[in-house]
Amino acid sequence: MPYSSNSDLPESIKDHLPAAAQNIYREAFNHAWKQYEPASKRQAGASREETAHKVAWAAVKKSYHKGSDGKWVKN
Repeated sequence: MPYSSNSDLPESIKDHLPAAAQNIYREAFNHAWKQYEPASKRQAGASREETAHKVAWAAVKKSYHKGSDGKWVKN
């Protein structure tokens, strides 16, 4: 289920990440969603959606980190 805009992202993402980080998350998620086969075609492992979320978080963490105040800030 790719996201067409940041407003479609899960609340947990929208409520915690700045807009630029949300863009990174959405683009990485959508790319990973397209790249990975549906779960029915894979042998075992994480679901397609779970994998796409992990890829998206990894992409965000390349440019952002959680500050001591708990807010996400650019590296």
